[in-house]
Amino acid sequence: MALRYLTAGESHGRALAGIIEGVPAGLALAAEDIDSQLVRRQGGYGRGGRMKIEADRAQILSGVRWGKTLGSPIALMIENLDWQNWEKGMSSEASDEGSIDAVTRPRPGHADLAGAQKYGHHDVRNILERSSARETAMRVALGAVARKLLLEFGIKAGSFVQEVGSVSFTTSASTAKELEDLDKRAGGSEMRCPDSKVSDEMMRLVDDATKKGDSLGGVFTVFLTGLPPGLGSHVQWDRRLDGRLAQAMMSIQAIKGVEVGMGFEAARSMGSEVMDEIIPAKKGGYTRGGNNAGGIEGGMTNGMPLVLRVAMKPIPTQRKPLKSVDIATGKQVEAAYERSDVCAVPAASVIGEAMACLVVADALTEKLGGDSVAEMQRNLKAYLKSLSEF
Repeated sequence: MALRYLTAGESHGRALAGIIEGVPAGLALAAEDIDSQLVRRQGGYGRGGRMKIEADRAQILSGVRWGKTLGSPIALMIENLDWQNWEKGMSSEASDEGSIDAVTRPRPGHADLAGAQKYGHHDVRNILERSSARETAMRVALGAVARKLLLEFGIKAGSFVQEVGSVSFTTSASTAKELEDLDKRAGGSEMRCPDSKVSDEMMRLVDDATKKGDSLGGVFTVFLTGLPPGLGSHVQWDRRLDGRLAQAMMSIQAIKGVEVGMGFEAARSMGSEVMDEIIPAKKGGYTRGGNNAGGIEGGMTNGMPLVLRVAMKPIPTQRKPLKSVDIATGKQVEAAYERSDVCAVPAASVIGEAMACLVVADALTEKLGGDSVAEMQRNLKAYLKSLSEF
């Protein structure tokens, strides 16, 4: 991989940390570029009490000098403001062991039980702290760096929510302009849904789930526009861009399905209804008569907008607890409750954008090479010139 990254930290630990390597030199980058995306992640109707405590801000610890990237690894940190209430409970000091009760009632649908069994922990907190979606704050921070790099090459990312529970918003949008307009309209909705009436219906559904102590999932669309053809490759399974994107989306907590373009609908259609016909472009080169493929053919971008639909299950933590077993006694009990959201689909769409940016930025640096933004831009210019003459 040309671009690689790691995150570290627990939900109630001192901080979240992240490192991203492979970002070229000369990219203008400030903490505000990252913080603006962290604010988007914290929004959305149906979020829980944690969002009232945290006001995520990123600290750039390395890799940037005087507002420009150096080409060396970039290290970021986001402090957990709730740490003040967990200093002993999440302490690294052996002397603080036992300062809070162990969690022994794993929650169905979470990593709790499988993780405790895998790592041999008898306190489920050792699992739930790291498996928590709190970790995605750092993914969004790292994704903001990738997003800033993509913008240097005219590549934009966006998203919008299409379904929450039984309420849905349908669209046939496929062009860059149409998709970007939907993202803009979604930005004015607490549900990140472009249709205000559908958004209101979604919020009513969330209110109803809140009263019942239940939770809701949904479906969101992530897209990128301005992509050149040829990112990714057909030559090996792990270089196919659609596979890399699907893995990135599925790595987000609570995600259970990913479609590229038409997705499953393509399997229900005739071949003549699915394939995007190739036609000459007005300014030379080629384009497609549609975008059923979602911008990817043979594991590579084809120059059309990249479109993914992502399904998120309802959040497992519920105020109306499900049945579980106390691993300390073996007895049937109600599952433990940890502060949680009722619906996090709007936030998940922002996380999906971040992950897509990281994957595509990796593919872009892989394709263009270069140690600085200026060098990459020269390489892209030469590549696009060759395509116009193809």
